Amino acid sequence: MSELDPDIAARLKRNADGLFAAVVQEHGTGDVLMVAWMDDAALARTLETREATYFSRSRGEQWIKGATSGHTQHVRSVRLDCDGDTVLLEVDQVGGACHTGDHTCFDADLLLPPQG
Repeated sequence: MSELDPDIAARLKRNADGLFAAVVQEHGTGDVLMVAWMDDAALARTLETREATYFSRSRGEQWIKGATSGHTQHVRSVRLDCDGDTVLLEVDQVGGACHTGDHTCFDADLLLPPQG
């Protein structure tokens, strides 16, 4: 696996654990599917393979979305936000994005209903 391009790495702002947020959006609908964490190696692998790869804080290791569940994310594009601390992945989602099997991780609790 290749290392992250130094020009990209220089633009990233990581937290104290060396991680940054990844917001995952479904191609076509614009739905936000999930939020996860990445480290440099996970981003490098994602950019190289177009398979969404994240960093698990609880397990302390990379994980490829769908490697176990089959609910994969093919990455269409990756953008860096203006602060450099979050990336936006636009994906083709196969199956549920949430570990519960739901389409998104935001299906469960509506704290404030849409107005109107």
